[in-house]
Amino acid sequence: MIDSQPVDTIQEYTTMQVELVRVDDAFHFEALGKSGVAQHIDAATDIGGHNAGARPMEMMLMGLAGCSAIDVILILKKQKQVLDDFRLKVDGLREKDAIPAPFKKIHITYLLKGQLDPEKVKRAIDLSMDKYCSATAQLRPSTEITYSFEIS
Repeated sequence: MIDSQPVDTIQEYTTMQVELVRVDDAFHFEALGKSGVAQHIDAATDIGGHNAGARPMEMMLMGLAGCSAIDVILILKKQKQVLDDFRLKVDGLREKDAIPAPFKKIHITYLLKGQLDPEKVKRAIDLSMDKYCSATAQLRPSTEITYSFEIS
């Protein structure tokens, strides 16, 4: 059984670890992973936070955006597409007044600029969403994830 073994002894899995350190006496934390780049997490001021970092659920959307963005850019490079600018906007719909309040729907809008074939862009996004993005795979069982894209 997996739960009874320390994470570092399970050979068939890749391990990942982050450390969360409390910065103040409220809800401000600094998170650090293998990359060594600190991320700040905090709560809203209305519950005693200081608004000194992203909310945890915002970070989930950021992770999804980053995961897919990396996939799409790598695929477009392999397809020899000329990408001048790339942005994503992610909208998450959570259950209102629920505890917990999970995402039920997420929509990603990919905004691309460059000399790009729309069919190749769609293929790159489809591959990210359906095959490569681990964040999508994690969220998809309980969340409807849709996307659109615009090329200018």
